[in-house]
Amino acid sequence: MSIERIVPDLSVTDLRRSVDEYAAVFGLDVVMDHGWIVTLADAEGRQLSLLSADATALENPTASVFVDDVQAAYERAVAADLEIVHPLTTETWGVTRFFFRDGSGNVIKVGMHAR
Repeated sequence: MSIERIVPDLSVTDLRRSVDEYAAVFGLDVVMDHGWIVTLADAEGRQLSLLSADATALENPTASVFVDDVQAAYERAVAADLEIVHPLTTETWGVTRFFFRDGSGNVIKVGMHAR
């Protein structure tokens, strides 16, 4: 398993306002918008996601780690006895993902896009 990218996820109270603010300050463009999560990026591909409330999970993540083998990552998280707060799920928007809580309480989303 290898990591493809890591994206910070910020929970916001007003998604549209926050998108406008981050775009204005950093010159970022919207590269994905599902209505509840918006990912912004610069020309080099550096990304930041803003979300109101996750569409299917009970908690918002603080970071997303995209990997090339989400099943292997899930097995490692279970073997490490980490708390799984959102089960391994293939979502309708084409991402297979799970969330775990680290020892400091951060919720980390691990995902893989459908190929």
